[in-house]
Amino acid sequence: MKIRDLYLQNSLSKKKEKFEPITEGYVGLYVCGPTVYSDVHLGNVRTFVSFDVMYRFLLYLGYKVRYVRNITDVGHLLDDGEDRVSKGARLEKLEPMEIVQKYTNGFHEMMRIFNTKKPSIEPRATQHIIEQIEMVKQILDNGYAYVVDGSVYFDTLKFQEEKKSYGELSGRVIEELFTETRSDLKKQDQKKHPSDFAIWMKADPEHLMKWPSPWSEGFPGWHLECSVMSTKYLGKKFDIHGGGNDLKFPHHENEIAQNVGACDCSPCNVWLHTNMLLMNGKKMSKSDGNTISPDELFTGDSPHVSRGYSPMVVKFFMLQSHYSSTLDLTDEALKASEKGYKRLMEAIKTLDALTQDSKSNTLDNEINSALDEFMTHMCDDFNTPRAIASLFDLVTKINSLKEGHLDVNQISSACFENLKKSFPEYITEVLGLLNENELVSNDSALNGVMELVLELRQEARSRKDWDTADKIRDGLFKNKIVVKDGKEGSSWSFN
Repeated sequence: MKIRDLYLQNSLSKKKEKFEPITEGYVGLYVCGPTVYSDVHLGNVRTFVSFDVMYRFLLYLGYKVRYVRNITDVGHLLDDGEDRVSKGARLEKLEPMEIVQKYTNGFHEMMRIFNTKKPSIEPRATQHIIEQIEMVKQILDNGYAYVVDGSVYFDTLKFQEEKKSYGELSGRVIEELFTETRSDLKKQDQKKHPSDFAIWMKADPEHLMKWPSPWSEGFPGWHLECSVMSTKYLGKKFDIHGGGNDLKFPHHENEIAQNVGACDCSPCNVWLHTNMLLMNGKKMSKSDGNTISPDELFTGDSPHVSRGYSPMVVKFFMLQSHYSSTLDLTDEALKASEKGYKRLMEAIKTLDALTQDSKSNTLDNEINSALDEFMTHMCDDFNTPRAIASLFDLVTKINSLKEGHLDVNQISSACFENLKKSFPEYITEVLGLLNENELVSNDSALNGVMELVLELRQEARSRKDWDTADKIRDGLFKNKIVVKDGKEGSSWSFN
């Protein structure tokens, strides 16, 4: 396939720009991955689903893509200065690396459930301590950092005086940045300016995760790891850096400063940011109960949904909004998405069953134009909602061909084959949507067993034996089977 022109909304320039890869035919893509101290939340899932579609589409266009998505397992501190992974280890009475492995496994499983492709490389921060120490040395040698009592801080005022670029990504004014970096609030008095941020922190004696360095036994700053790992695997200058909008400041702003401070070069040409996921019009928050986990969404075990929704329905719902727009999760929106998703899947089945006798090319322009619209919208900053709308235009044509309102024999053989090939590819290869009906086994014995299991579970629910009902549901979920409860009874599907 000839690589088309692709236009991306660059967060750094604030403009939509024609994408020009550094090396023709190749793309280096870095996305900030999860901090693995707890289960991945739905907002994170939206970000990784969005970048998965970008990755898929770049591959579909014909690019060779090196996709790097990191795992943060040290240095990401809470407001009180405690490392998130260390806190998880303390609360669960486990070793930090047990916490890391537990929640990394959980993250990978959730990515599998949502049918996302694995990245080319998935580096961990703790595997790159030596490289992070080397970058701190480079920043110090270039005069953009200073040492105080074993900790090393980035000198934002000096950097701004000489490079005049701090705040360019986020639009922040340096004089307004007092405590917003958050990463080292307990040691604010060590800084020359409140906006300075730690690139190496001296560890307290009780700190669990620490390494020797020229300055102290300590650990790297959170922002440093992505500067190091992105450039190690993609080069000092690469094509695209992505992440959630909440990372724009301070994380990505400080990444740029570190890279420029170390090698006098900004790390990438294009910055892409996904927006937040709302629920019922409000920001998700555990404190006010306005939150739902992926598992609760699948099972329906939440007051915010009337029943469970399958992973592909949830994914389809996410893709109906542009990655850079806020997305409001509601029960009604999920119901509508379920109908739309099923309509797409049925259209694939309908198209597959269509055959031709004689052929003409009367409808070719109409069909080819509809197919091309999908690609045009995807090339316009990965505009999935408009691309999906073009798919539904094709669904209407496919149904008209089935019902005889359009004559399949008025499509040329080449156009018909292109339709039969491209339409399902757009859905499965580009958007990454699986046909869940095809995943459910037709084995009559399995179906019979599941009918019995659901009947036993319903009897438990009728007796208000919620422990047994939940045990059956949770046990099935561990074995990749999702039970969905609704007003018309319970149903099941593979996840």
